Amino acid sequence: QVQLVESGGGLVQAGGSLRLSCAASGSFVKLNAMGWYRQAPGKQRELVAAFTSGGSTNYADSVKGRFTISRDNAKNTVYLQMGSLKPEDTAAYYCNANARVGPTWKLRDNDYWGQGTQVTVSS
Repeated sequence: QVQLVESGGGLVQAGGSLRLSCAASGSFVKLNAMGWYRQAPGKQRELVAAFTSGGSTNYADSVKGRFTISRDNAKNTVYLQMGSLKPEDTAAYYCNANARVGPTWKLRDNDYWGQGTQVTVSS
C-alpha cells in the first residue's frame, strides 16, 4: 500500500557529504512519521534521524550536528543531508514510514521500509 523509494547513496571520502532522498507513494491517508535508519554489517538496525508524528525530530547522538533531516510534505519526501561523514557512518540506510492506511471504516497504522541504499565512507 505504501512504497518507499530511496536514492542518493554512494561512496564518499571521510569528511565529505551525501544527501539521501526517500519518496513515499501508494495509497495512504497520511504519513504519521518518517525517517532514516541504518544497519552496518554485524550490527542491529538503528535510528539515524526521524520526524515524529507530532512533527518534531529525533537524531542519534552519533550524528547530531552532522546530519539534518528535512521533508517536502507536498512530495511526500524526506531527505537526509549528511555532512562530515566518518568511516563509522558506513552502512545500508533504510527509509521508514508509519502510515495510516485502509478504508475509512478500518483505518490502521502500518510501518513500511524502503529497500535500502548503501553509504560507504572511505578513510
